[in-house]
Amino acid sequence: MQVVHWLPRTELPFAAPSRAQLLAFTEAPAPVLLPQATPPAGAEAVAAVRAKVAPKVAPRIEVPRSAVRPQAKPAVTDEQPAQAPVAKPVPTPAPRFALQLLRAGPCLILVELPTGDPFQSRDPAYLLLKDMLRAAGLPDSPLIIGEPVRWPLLQRGNLDQGPEAACDFVQGFAMAQLEHGGCVCLWLVGLAAIRFAGRANAEDYNREWQVEGLGNAWALPGLELLMEQPERKAQVWQAMRRLMPRWKHREEQTE
Repeated sequence: MQVVHWLPRTELPFAAPSRAQLLAFTEAPAPVLLPQATPPAGAEAVAAVRAKVAPKVAPRIEVPRSAVRPQAKPAVTDEQPAQAPVAKPVPTPAPRFALQLLRAGPCLILVELPTGDPFQSRDPAYLLLKDMLRAAGLPDSPLIIGEPVRWPLLQRGNLDQGPEAACDFVQGFAMAQLEHGGCVCLWLVGLAAIRFAGRANAEDYNREWQVEGLGNAWALPGLELLMEQPERKAQVWQAMRRLMPRWKHREEQTE
């Protein structure tokens, strides 16, 4: 504790006598005050001007930072962005129909089978067809040529069986029959026959036009449609009267 001398305040019993030089009180010298230097008169003015001119520093306000860390930006690469996959065209479903080819004199008749089954002798649709042939002046017992054309050909497989393929097949089948005998007019009875042999639609009912490779074609409503809507028979009869000279003239030449 850096204590050099220790003096008791009271006399201690049985203590040795103190030394006289230690008990002598010596007054500490008074501190000497140095005179402060007085600044020159011009210094106070300069300090006052500096205090006025000095810019005031605005207190700094601490803004609390959010604890959410910024998301890292994706690295930029030189590779080109991946292109979106190109959608594949949806294949057109295969049409479904059954057609029967018949011959009545100099005419070929491609008729849509209402039920998909071959004609029977007592079928109402077949009896209606016989009546139409009789009214046209043609044999009312037509010759059935081959088996019905049923589409699609295959129930499975990767073979194209769309509408365009069906048209090519039906037209090729009819052309093959034309090589075995002449035909002055091809009757297309039913929408399926009109669409896939003549490449036409229901708007062409009762109209005649040229089909490439097949010659003159005549579009008629289907047998089932004529039975459900008998008023259509009048339009068929009017169109038939215009076309009858074609096959009647051919029959006269044959006789």
